[in-house]
Amino acid sequence: MGPTIHCVRHAEGFHNLCVENHQLKDPKLTPAGEEQCHQLQETFPSPKDIDIIVASPLKRTLYTALIGFEPVLRKKGIKIIALPDLQETSDLPCDCGSTVEELKREFANKPIDFSLLEPDWNSKQGRWSTDKAAITGRARQARCWLRDRSEKNIVVVTHGGFLHFLTEDWTGSDLYPGTGWRNTEFRSYGISSGEPTQAHLVETTESRQRRQGKEKSLDANEKAQLERTVSQEEREIIRVQRAAVISERIRDNRRDDIGAFC
Repeated sequence: MGPTIHCVRHAEGFHNLCVENHQLKDPKLTPAGEEQCHQLQETFPSPKDIDIIVASPLKRTLYTALIGFEPVLRKKGIKIIALPDLQETSDLPCDCGSTVEELKREFANKPIDFSLLEPDWNSKQGRWSTDKAAITGRARQARCWLRDRSEKNIVVVTHGGFLHFLTEDWTGSDLYPGTGWRNTEFRSYGISSGEPTQAHLVETTESRQRRQGKEKSLDANEKAQLERTVSQEEREIIRVQRAAVISERIRDNRRDDIGAFC
């Protein structure tokens, strides 16, 4: 029997407050986001059963894991594994991670294992690029990595956009900006695998009932159809976000130019 994967979206970051904040590089959590993490401590089911915690190496996901699962980290003496495949899908500044050196400095005294981070993990090039094929490949590799772990209960803290690729479930993807997941929302999954290079997450009945009643999980064909339907909408959201950031930068440059002559 494979592991149970508990997927968690990060708490509120400063980039979630407004479109203009998408130009912030690797933003941290807001005070409200930190409070969401403390609430997560109270609402997450059976934290004593957690064997390992894995997180995207962006600061907001690392802080969500550190604060939201602090009692588990402290009592069990385990470390958070920073897994670069879990990073967010766009190349907006807010979705670009910090260098390995900067992360090690900021989290020097925290229980985080950065050994899986390559120097170019935050480059948004090649394997880490933002095209659909690369993101889909990262999601597949992450699922296989999780499937092959020996632990039975794994917490995965990642991002709203990437969670749809990881779970291959696009249901409600338009509920919030770029995602169908609330901040610190968690869902639990089993893993089905028909071949070594493929693994798929299947939401548990308990998890689905916990969040939306007794609806049946979508089958593979239904998931594929839903992905085709929403992928164009997701691309349009990212396009609008990028356009807003570019417009803001142009306005800033114009103000700087005007100031130079004043």
